[in-house]
Amino acid sequence: MTERADLVVALDVGGTSVKAGLVDSAGRIHAELRRPTGVGGGVDAVVDGLIGVITELVEQAESTGRTPEAIGLGVPGIVDGPAGIARYSANLGWRDLPLAQLLRQRFGHPVTLGHDVRLGGLAEARMGAGAGVDSIFFLSIGTGVAGAVTRLGQVESGATGQAGEVGHLIVRPGGPMCGCGNRGCVEAIASAARIADRYSSESGRTVTAEEVVAQVTAGDPLAVEVWQDAVGALADALASVTVLFDPGRIVVGGGLSLAGATLIDPLTTALRARLRFRLPPPVAVTELGDRAGLIGAGLQAWDFLASDTKALSLQADSPGPERAILSTTP
Repeated sequence: MTERADLVVALDVGGTSVKAGLVDSAGRIHAELRRPTGVGGGVDAVVDGLIGVITELVEQAESTGRTPEAIGLGVPGIVDGPAGIARYSANLGWRDLPLAQLLRQRFGHPVTLGHDVRLGGLAEARMGAGAGVDSIFFLSIGTGVAGAVTRLGQVESGATGQAGEVGHLIVRPGGPMCGCGNRGCVEAIASAARIADRYSSESGRTVTAEEVVAQVTAGDPLAVEVWQDAVGALADALASVTVLFDPGRIVVGGGLSLAGATLIDPLTTALRARLRFRLPPPVAVTELGDRAGLIGAGLQAWDFLASDTKALSLQADSPGPERAILSTTP
């Protein structure tokens, strides 16, 4: 059997920063760094930055006598993982970018590509707040709102790889305009960005979502109203998710999860009120925090190496089909 390295390079690419590290097969991070994404310089600058980050991590691994043999990436937007193409990201400015191919040509290693939130859900399902639960729904609330459906430690991606896009469920028809072009989407009401924008607009002073949470705790009537509207929109969406997928647990991540009980307690109550015919699934806060996407990117790379190893071990007996399998390396 071909011997494999004991680390892979993993990256979670966001609109403002890249979280990257060396990850072992158990999901442990052995080296970690964070760098600005550099979107102001355009797509080429972003890709060059990713190459720089990967190079730095490969050099760190090699300094200890190890050479990572795979690279895993999580990116936002619309992602075609099997093809290795980042189809679209408004925040990063790319469209139909063959990111996996570019990096594979540069480094000569297999490259896996996945959606950042779906990979966060993968990590939480296997080793975070969803560990030991057959199925979870991972809800990420930050600049946007997105989700991931997992079953037995695997992400259910759907026919086009977009399963879990709960942020674009319409819960308030005719409501606020969403970036997707519809009105009344969950993301247009309950994302951290929209919570901050609404409070800022109605109060006349610019605040962050974190400051709105503080004002909720202090009993500010406007903050409480904005917060209750956001929680209600999230509860409506999660009630639909529960009816459709029956998850064993809902895990909340993203920046807004830092609100802790200020979010989870009223969300649990509101969800229970909407599911009168059944008990709601338990709602928990992420255990992996903002490293979930990074860990998930590493786990996906390890999954590929496991399947690749199997293909390699069969190649001598059946060269044709196995060459076909290897040629589809994302």
